Amino acid sequence: MDIQVGGVFGLLILIGDIWAIINILGSRSETLHKLLWILLVIFLPLVGLVIWFFAGPRSNSG
Repeated sequence: MDIQVGGVFGLLILIGDIWAIINILGSRSETLHKLLWILLVIFLPLVGLVIWFFAGPRSNSG
């Protein structure tokens, strides 16, 4: 199997972004804030994911 490292890294970023979006949707933030966070994660996948991880809204559980 010839899988490139960039492809695996891209897949991991995609999984992280989907996880971030699910957590953003489950947070108690206002709808506008949720939309802005989701747009950040979509348009800047790696940077948005890192920023969300440290400063983004958290889900209701926990």
